[in-house]
Amino acid sequence: MTEYTKIIYLMGTKISLYLKTEGAQILADKAEAMLIRYNEIFSANSDHSQLASLKKSAAIAPQQVDEELYELIKIGKAHSLSENSYLNIAIGPLIKLWRIGFDEAHIPEKEAIENVLALLKPENIQLDDDNKTVYLLKSGMEIDLGAIAKGYFADKVMEFFKDNGAVSAMVDMGGNVLVYGESPSEGGGWKVGIQNPFLPRGNVAALVSIRDQSVVTSGIYERVLEKEGSKYHHIFNSRTGLPIDNNIASLTVIADRSLDCDIYTTKFFGLDAASIIRKVNTMNDLGAVVITVDGKLACTDNLIGRIHPVLK
Repeated sequence: MTEYTKIIYLMGTKISLYLKTEGAQILADKAEAMLIRYNEIFSANSDHSQLASLKKSAAIAPQQVDEELYELIKIGKAHSLSENSYLNIAIGPLIKLWRIGFDEAHIPEKEAIENVLALLKPENIQLDDDNKTVYLLKSGMEIDLGAIAKGYFADKVMEFFKDNGAVSAMVDMGGNVLVYGESPSEGGGWKVGIQNPFLPRGNVAALVSIRDQSVVTSGIYERVLEKEGSKYHHIFNSRTGLPIDNNIASLTVIADRSLDCDIYTTKFFGLDAASIIRKVNTMNDLGAVVITVDGKLACTDNLIGRIHPVLK
């Protein structure tokens, strides 16, 4: 039985893989090959990925895609269409318009924002399950899976590890943390840090104890554009074309699957803190931690006793 940790720089982030099993290094190398393949299919920043090719061709004729890309688009579309969802996989043109997180980030003209709103309609993504094809009903549409792709990849890698006999494992996709089995340091559950949204990366606001679960945090601190004394973050309301404006500094979701964490951190981000906690309290398979812009922390009932705040 061996332990092995592998660090990979891919998809614009640092990915950490840990596993304890026979042949751990071989499995980690195979997981890296999986992630490289996913990057070639799903990358939004490569002109050669399948996802990128959809914006060039899928408004002309249905385009057949890899089965896993099709699966994630289908899941993303379903959650984008659910009532009051702030997840929208058709948001690509708006993300490209603002470019927050890139050197050319800017505040678009009001007219430019209004012009792209008509392209942000997930109902105009037409899917064919038999042929695994994607058809965009409006020219200029662009699918963006950035909000949910890392969780999907983390789940696939962990599934691979478990299928190959891992006793314990961790996949950290630059913030999407998914764990299985016993923690190597704790000898039981894992303690995962929740980023303090008011301090530089690496400063923790709270620790959450988990086992065989995932923790994902979305926050307004991750990518920011500062102009003329105002700050604009990267989490958008696709109804207005503007960054979401509410009392949430960060939202953390805990679930068995990392993809579910990704989905609901985005889907609920536009709600106020009390509404998020109320809503997640009705969902047996999710937990949530909210930190408000004035520094208050709240969690769902199922996390009481598992959250250890360290807010200063």
